[in-house]
Amino acid sequence: MQSLLPPPAVSSHTRIPVLDNHEEFTTEKYTPLLGTNSSSSQSTRRSLAFWLILYFCFNLGLTLYNKGILIHFPFPYTLTALHAFCGTIGGLILLKNGTFVPAELTTADNLALVAFSVLYTINIAVSNISLHLVTVPFHQVVRAATPVFIILLSIFFFGTRSSNHKMISLVPVMAGVCFATYGDYSYTTSGLLLTLLGTVLAAMKTIYTSILQSTPSPTSPQPRVNFVIPPRLQLHPLDLLTRMAPLAFIQCVFLAYLTGELSRVHTWSLYEMTPGNAALLGLNGFIAFGLNIVSFTANRAAGPLSMTVAANVKQVLSIFCAVVLFKLTITPTNALGILLTIAGGVWYAAIDYQEKRGRWRK
Repeated sequence: MQSLLPPPAVSSHTRIPVLDNHEEFTTEKYTPLLGTNSSSSQSTRRSLAFWLILYFCFNLGLTLYNKGILIHFPFPYTLTALHAFCGTIGGLILLKNGTFVPAELTTADNLALVAFSVLYTINIAVSNISLHLVTVPFHQVVRAATPVFIILLSIFFFGTRSSNHKMISLVPVMAGVCFATYGDYSYTTSGLLLTLLGTVLAAMKTIYTSILQSTPSPTSPQPRVNFVIPPRLQLHPLDLLTRMAPLAFIQCVFLAYLTGELSRVHTWSLYEMTPGNAALLGLNGFIAFGLNIVSFTANRAAGPLSMTVAANVKQVLSIFCAVVLFKLTITPTNALGILLTIAGGVWYAAIDYQEKRGRWRK
């Protein structure tokens, strides 16, 4: 796996400018070269495409794997804690092997990371709670609006906005998810509010991840509200993962304890834990660790809005894969939704590519 990882963030003084589109609050950051020779903008774009495609594949694969795991291991907080534990072990191994060099952070920087880890955990908790109060199709439809909340939050935090072309391209993506998940949209008022809150938290988490990995620059947009925006720490993706994973593990175990899930896990392990089940859970954690690496790296390279659109396309394709793998029925309305979402994702990617190519050429 190490050959697929990005080079250490401080291992080379030779850097190339990458214009990063974080919710369209455009900033310039620097990324170490992948080789010793100078890289062209075309090779940089290929690198961005590689990480986005890899993120897409890992995300889709883990989603389908998790669906299968949770059927027999219905403990979402514990499963998330397992993912965080694997991230902790994997990050420490890579750190010991010199894959990345950790940044030197101040006490204030570390407190900002602790606050970010709380946001990460609360986002999971709210999502799980809301799923008990609304139907899965309704939950997916509301979560499909995450790009809209990202755009609104970037306007609120930085006073910046996406291009009109990008905003229009999001329409078929969100409409496609609605059609693809068409079914029983029943919900309670508290379920609706919690689902909306979870969507806002997911958008904030994606934005903050990009900010934490970006480089401080005089040209960086200044936030309107300083105390809610984390510092730009230029953290290597693996550095961020290694710092976040143990905090997320502790918080998820605490949530599992508060909800009584740990006692149910103990009972399950007495009767159901076999070497085969243990191996399946371990493999699930390993894949989750790989997704974390790819997710943080792709977020750093492509920006949170692109990541969210890719996640929406993944969501619909997961429905298609479930139909094929589990022999489920699919209606013409669902098929139309799948096509709309894929087409919208391709449209957005084409616009993003053209806009980035235009800036690289300048």
